[in-house]
Amino acid sequence: MKNGRTIETRIPARLDRLPWARWHWLILLGLGTVWILDGLEVNVVGVIGPRLTDKAGGLGLTDSQVGLGAACYVAGACAGALFFGYLTDRFGRKKLFLITLAVYLLATVATAFSFNPLWFYACRFVTGTGIGGEYAAVNSAVDELIPARLRGTVDVVVNGSFWLGTTFAALLSVPVLNASVLPKDVGWRLLFGIGALLGVGILFVRRMVPESPRWLFIHGRADEAEKIVGDIERTVSEETGKRLDEPEESIEIRQRRTVGFREIVRTAVKLYPRRTVLGLSLFVGQAFLYNAVFFTYALVLSKFFKVPDDRTGWYLVPIGLGNFFGAFVLSRLFDRLGRKIMISGTYILSGLLLIGTAMLFRGGHLSATTLTVCWVIVFFFASAGASSAYLTGSEIFPMETRAMAIASFYAIGTAVGGIIGPALFGKLVDTGKESAVSDGYLLGAALMIAAGIVEIFVGVEAASRSLEEVAAPLSAQEQPEKAAA
Repeated sequence: MKNGRTIETRIPARLDRLPWARWHWLILLGLGTVWILDGLEVNVVGVIGPRLTDKAGGLGLTDSQVGLGAACYVAGACAGALFFGYLTDRFGRKKLFLITLAVYLLATVATAFSFNPLWFYACRFVTGTGIGGEYAAVNSAVDELIPARLRGTVDVVVNGSFWLGTTFAALLSVPVLNASVLPKDVGWRLLFGIGALLGVGILFVRRMVPESPRWLFIHGRADEAEKIVGDIERTVSEETGKRLDEPEESIEIRQRRTVGFREIVRTAVKLYPRRTVLGLSLFVGQAFLYNAVFFTYALVLSKFFKVPDDRTGWYLVPIGLGNFFGAFVLSRLFDRLGRKIMISGTYILSGLLLIGTAMLFRGGHLSATTLTVCWVIVFFFASAGASSAYLTGSEIFPMETRAMAIASFYAIGTAVGGIIGPALFGKLVDTGKESAVSDGYLLGAALMIAAGIVEIFVGVEAASRSLEEVAAPLSAQEQPEKAAA
């Protein structure tokens, strides 16, 4: 469809100047809590890995097949991110973050009824498509509704909440995988059902979250955007008791309905090539590290330290909590100290700590407990860095391509790090050699450090700046090429 009329709007400035209120907590509850589900899904396979390899569990997979199941989930997430990411930019944030959550719910219930490896793989793939689509739709909506001065803090905490899901899964696994409580072929299925129940609760809250006004005014629905922002302002003013001043900053844009793939590619390759390299580096580094380690950690505990299946959850709980508190504690610094110093610092420091962990593991100096302590320290810093990758992908590209930018970085980065990582580590664990597994850890460390170095040289300082200032909309009357320069 052809571009529409030219309008001038203050909607971005009006949203950015809002004081924090209960309304913003609704946004976090409806949108941000989905990462708890993702954490639950990712960690469930890691926790139940030994049970899936037990013939009494009903599937009788090998260690490598468990890794393949994890890879199927990640492959689905990559495909879902690209497919639903494109639809998110075209049809809006709200429609898609409702659809993607529904896809997740149906697929995770189907996983609980897996009767053979092929069904299990297929269900994990479809579950991944729903979660992958969530990354694009939800991160776009969150960043477009949260004030600029708090965007870094909120985004890092939201993505860090992933680890509450991993902790929840680990705690649940202790009684659920206890054969004296539930049969071996029932407990692991119940974990997937619990994830679906949580998703239903989130779906009801999410229906109250509005469409992004930023998306609306660019796509020819300025009147609807004005109404939504007016309602938000009245709600926030009533909740805080503060009078809101009308901001002077405005932006002039030519409305449009769609953005083609050619323009999406042009934006990434021609208009913002350095930012594209940055996004890919950050996503590849964190995706390989996290997917490789967490999808196979229960297998490492079982094979190298003889930890019983029903006790592996206790070792994952402190790691999950360390990840969440790392993102929570460090999040405010991404707005106070800035993006470049915090992103590069967390990536490089976590990589160096990982090298130390790999050397200790190779030398046989670690027990199940001390290895877990090492992971808590490594991931305290790595979790903040990994969360900032999603923040970076969301805020450094124009409004019209924001969801596709997140989706593309996630898909490519995760395909490289998330599919190869679990499959590779599954085979490394199969060897039964500490040296082989530690080599995998060293590869993850190298990717994290390399990404931190890329941030130093080409990182974008977006702290407290509006999204439109960081990356002017393609439809802005001021040429985006000048803004990129």
